[in-house]
Amino acid sequence: MPNKSLDQSKRVALYARVSTLDKGQDPETQLQPLREYASRRGFQIQGEYVDTASGTTEGRSQYRAMLELARKRKLDVVLVWRYDRFARSTQALVNALKEFQSLGVDFISYQENIDTTTPTGELIFHVMASLAQFESSLISQRVKAGMARAKAQGKRICRPKLNEIKLKQIQDLHKTGLSMNQVSKRSGVAYGTVYNYLGKRKE
Repeated sequence: MPNKSLDQSKRVALYARVSTLDKGQDPETQLQPLREYASRRGFQIQGEYVDTASGTTEGRSQYRAMLELARKRKLDVVLVWRYDRFARSTQALVNALKEFQSLGVDFISYQENIDTTTPTGELIFHVMASLAQFESSLISQRVKAGMARAKAQGKRICRPKLNEIKLKQIQDLHKTGLSMNQVSKRSGVAYGTVYNYLGKRKE
């Protein structure tokens, strides 16, 4: 059971997302239970962040604002309704949780009853990270096999261009003083691509 006396000093951000595909969704459906949960735990609510966007888009301004608050060490906990309301993929979720872990920020998913402030929640996070790494390795192997096949057939191989949002994310992360390797991990973009892009900007 959570320690109530310790919980009372924790600063929490509530995050909700409603889809652009379903105009009938009301963020209050997610926020009300999160407020009640935070109250039961004695958390201090620092802010409520709501995006109206599809799960695949990266243009979530409230999501980015919440992450910025966490990076400024002004949060102790991020509380969400459900995983798929927070992250667009398992890998994106794991990347976010790794960053939270490095910042000392806990993550709670209300519906899945996952709480990294507990040993069980911490274990589940590590299992998810392992599965995401396995999935990433499989995708990488398929891509390499596809590129080798295309090359053998005499087809020209080139990387797709990054969109403007991703390029700005790389630039903004680098401006904070992060190394290219750290920028690569946080943005989810291959190190070589990050290196080439930032190298060209310096030139």
